[in-house]
Amino acid sequence: MLSEAMTALAAAGGITVVQAATTDAWAGLRQQQGRWLGRGNPQRENAELERLDQTADELDTAGPAELERVRIRQEAGWQVRIETVLESLDDTERAQAAEQLSALLSQRIPQGGVSASQSGQAVGGNVGIRADHASAAAWNMGSVTLGNPPQPGLPQG
Repeated sequence: MLSEAMTALAAAGGITVVQAATTDAWAGLRQQQGRWLGRGNPQRENAELERLDQTADELDTAGPAELERVRIRQEAGWQVRIETVLESLDDTERAQAAEQLSALLSQRIPQGGVSASQSGQAVGGNVGIRADHASAAAWNMGSVTLGNPPQPGLPQG
């Protein structure tokens, strides 16, 4: 059984995969995640890359009415996949893999800026909406999903 920190890391990994799948960041994350999941086995890495491609395809082809359900299912599926990899490792390998995954994910967390996909926009940082001089401004939030933030690092001790 994984520690709470490892489970949170796996959840952050699942969320990151799904969030990146419809953005410009996908190609880089796909390669890195495939390598991480493959753990040095080229056949396993290729299988993971195919799974990642299936995720991107599902998200890309989901209609507006089903997109949120697909996102939730994919996030949970990738969390379980990451947990399975972590559970298959001994303690030393698990710590190293967690450190690698944490570094991989920290590269993908937006530090400000905007990204857009078919389903909407993601904004890192603050959003200010203002209408001046008889103009109008609107922002439709749609459904908002809040996830656990990534852990800053593994507990020491």
